Amino acid sequence: MATAASAARVTLFEDIFEVTALNPEGKKFDRVNRLSATGTTFECDLLLDINCEIYSLLEGEKMTLVLASTLNLDGSPDDHTSYNPSQMARNEPTLADNYEYVMHGRVFDVSYKKDGVVVIAISFGGMLCRLTGDQRHLSSVLPDMRLYVLIKKD
Repeated sequence: MATAASAARVTLFEDIFEVTALNPEGKKFDRVNRLSATGTTFECDLLLDINCEIYSLLEGEKMTLVLASTLNLDGSPDDHTSYNPSQMARNEPTLADNYEYVMHGRVFDVSYKKDGVVVIAISFGGMLCRLTGDQRHLSSVLPDMRLYVLIKKD
């Protein structure tokens, strides 16, 4: 059974975001929407690509977004060789069970700006994410780290 302590080890970042725009620079791909969103607690800015054929978010909707180091509720590390949702049907609950949309990826850039702002760039197999905010709230996300993004509508 997962405890609050193990959940804290798993979660690198969590906030509720409000979608402020869909495809702010125009639609580039048929099956992909780029979301622009703002965090309601930590006021981070988010740009995130999602597969709009399997998951939909609209402008004005709110979503909970979590960055996690593992899907194992006990905090034990994943092998991170690949993420295959069909392999998750193993009779053990995972963090993914509580979310509607999950992607596995790697941090490919962390840039520190003025005034303690950090910009984190993550690739989920070509689907991109850029998270910009106060480095105090994003300090657990490190360069070259493999992680999961988990999303559910609020």
